[in-house]
Amino acid sequence: MTTTTPATAAAPATEAPAPAEKQTVVVLFGGRSSEHSISCATAGGVLAAIDRDRFDVVPVGITREGAFTLQPDDAALFALDAESLPEVRDNGTRVRWPETATSRGLSVVEPDGDVRLLGDVDVVFPILHGRFGEDGTVQGLLELAGLPYVGAGLLASAVGMDKHFTKTVLQQAGIAVAPWRTVRRAEWTSAPEAVAAEVAQLGFPLFVKPARAGSSVGVSRVDGPEQLAAAMEVGLAEDHKVLVEAGVVGREIECAVLGGRDGGAPRTSVAGEIVLGDETFYDFESKYLGGAGADLLCPAPLSDDELAEMQRLAALAFESIDGTGLARVDFFLTDEGWVVNEVNTMPGFTPISMFPACWLASGLSYPELITELVELGLATDR
Repeated sequence: MTTTTPATAAAPATEAPAPAEKQTVVVLFGGRSSEHSISCATAGGVLAAIDRDRFDVVPVGITREGAFTLQPDDAALFALDAESLPEVRDNGTRVRWPETATSRGLSVVEPDGDVRLLGDVDVVFPILHGRFGEDGTVQGLLELAGLPYVGAGLLASAVGMDKHFTKTVLQQAGIAVAPWRTVRRAEWTSAPEAVAAEVAQLGFPLFVKPARAGSSVGVSRVDGPEQLAAAMEVGLAEDHKVLVEAGVVGREIECAVLGGRDGGAPRTSVAGEIVLGDETFYDFESKYLGGAGADLLCPAPLSDDELAEMQRLAALAFESIDGTGLARVDFFLTDEGWVVNEVNTMPGFTPISMFPACWLASGLSYPELITELVELGLATDR
């Protein structure tokens, strides 16, 4: 039996909850690597989509020379344009990080020398691709400054950036990778014929890749011995060591990964597939500049068993490098099964990139994904 008590007086009006205090996010982008413009384009996407009701944004752009500058909070300035790739212009400002690890205060030195306080920082979102940003260097700077940040930590960033060590760690975890040979510049300079004879044993076609670059910068396909020297020159222009990998015949499939909440397991997306037409491989122009010959399918057509195995391996690869925050794991699906190509700890993050596309197909919108990453960065125990 249910009883009720009649009201003897009007109930007081319920006060609306006070709005939550906004958190300050430093969006850090640009940098000294060859992927400077892609980092800027990614920042433009984030600036346009981040939840302004929850976050105040401080855009900090790193010039190609390495200067930390305060940039306008204007997404249009960093839109990806094939005719004029975006970049961080040196406007004369210089951002100062907190003076101690117990302070969160950020300031900027204006071109006239005046110092202006920017307030306390809650978290840094380092949207940096390639060396001097995705490789643990900036992560180390932020940890020295005592600032929380989004994404992989120092170790995972360094391992994920260096393809040689990524493959070494993945092999140790029992994950299949393409056969490879690492070649350093000094070795190639001193004994090119011996190196060429050794790598030819991998079989053609081969792919020559800088060990620490992304976005297909410096990557060449080698269909015969006569093309190797030119490919090595291109790759070694980006790094002092390159990977020479055996070509793998299979479908190119990618899986997006997010760190787990409250100590939980990593979360994996549906699969995305790169379908090549006449292109020999998925190069920079196809990825970012609308080049012909490559289509992105998301979700990719896979059987339930194939999808489950891909997601298992993606989570295992993420954990093997001690990943946090996010990653994109790139696979080949061959007749013999899954082969991991790379683990990207700061994958392309423009609104049309595969990482957000996979999460969109999994039910997480681009703005929601940004919020999730910021919250993960705030919650990660370094």
